[in-house]
Amino acid sequence: MRIVSGIYKGRKLQAPSGPDVRPTSDRARESIFNVIAHGLANWSGELDGASVVDVFCGTGAMGLEALSRGAAHATLIDSSRPALAVAKKNIAPAWRDTMLLKMDATHLAPPPLAAQAPCGVAFVDAPYAKGLTLPSLIGLKNKGWLAPGGLAVVEIGAEEELALPLSFELLDERAYGAAKVVFLQIRD
Repeated sequence: MRIVSGIYKGRKLQAPSGPDVRPTSDRARESIFNVIAHGLANWSGELDGASVVDVFCGTGAMGLEALSRGAAHATLIDSSRPALAVAKKNIAPAWRDTMLLKMDATHLAPPPLAAQAPCGVAFVDAPYAKGLTLPSLIGLKNKGWLAPGGLAVVEIGAEEELALPLSFELLDERAYGAAKVVFLQIRD
């Protein structure tokens, strides 16, 4: 697994062993970021200069890819100590622009000032079929993590359906093997 593009292109990323972390593949990550950059006609935001939050971050690959492609700051959130330990190793070149938080993404607290929230982009990659995605989306909005008009990039299982919270609008949906990525925007 590597950073696909940008200033950290080619940098190898570590992943914890075992089935608990399911990193987004390099190819899917590249496609997701191409959609963000070029494929969302109804989203007026942009990644360049944005603060991002990566919940259920695992290896931190999505947040680090965002930094590599021009995001100003990334906050990586996970409740797993082993995942955060690996993410900490992976952020080595970008430690000044990154914050790690051990937190339950389904019960988010308001963001600390260092998180540079509200963020323009949130990445949500909860364990599949566990009912964790919806509460994390609601928390991102209600606790001030995601700005009005902000983009939520949500990865779920290919067979899963996502009930949208009232404040989110569906912009696009793409399938990547066993995963489906849903692009949502917070309504202003």
